[in-house]
Amino acid sequence: MPTATGISLSAPFTDLGIEAQRIGLKLTGAQLALCERYARELIERNASINLTAITEPADIARKHFLDSFTAIAVRAWTGRERLVDVGSGAGFPGLALRIALPHLAVTCVESVGKKARFLDEVSVVLGLRGVDVRHGRAEDLGHDRGGRSSYDVATARAVGSLGACAEYMLPLLRVGGDAIVWKGRIDAELAGAERALSEIGGELTAVVPTASLGVGDVLPGRQLVVIRKTRATPERYPRTSADARRRPWQ
Repeated sequence: MPTATGISLSAPFTDLGIEAQRIGLKLTGAQLALCERYARELIERNASINLTAITEPADIARKHFLDSFTAIAVRAWTGRERLVDVGSGAGFPGLALRIALPHLAVTCVESVGKKARFLDEVSVVLGLRGVDVRHGRAEDLGHDRGGRSSYDVATARAVGSLGACAEYMLPLLRVGGDAIVWKGRIDAELAGAERALSEIGGELTAVVPTASLGVGDVLPGRQLVVIRKTRATPERYPRTSADARRRPWQ
């Protein structure tokens, strides 16, 4: 279906533009076309690389792109933040947010080599400047001089428990920066997360269900947890993955 600017979009991505407006995000036809091209690249590459279990265009539009865009509704953005996406996988939310907010500087951290190469290649195909793909682990970047305390926003979807996410993400943030974690139910994780935040230097500032954003019907059972970094993280964090497994936040 053509947009107002004459760009032709399939129904799922026309719908994406409409649904994004529910959360206060107005996407241009060119931005939606980028999302659709990204989806095509994802489906094609997924045949040889296990990037995602979500492979239908309508599901990609909602469960990847719209889900990623909900981050825009849970904090105040200037649009020029430095963002680090931990465990980027197929690039959600990091690259999706870069499409929605073209002046973001995005670092995608991905430990699986094939996925990191996909992120590099799809960024070039889509012409996304200001994207840095790090093939490695967040635990290592958190002790790197160029990564620690360097970012305004950190994001993570499907990375681990809330406490584990706090340990991966807060060392990367400047004091005053925000971590955004996509979760389902979190009741069982809250006690461990509170211990982690007390130790690492953060506080939970909001738990925002998708229903309160007006998209609960298309993204049911989802909530975004927003954590503010309130003080410098002790140098011993993040721990190695082996140490974190031996002593999880419970």
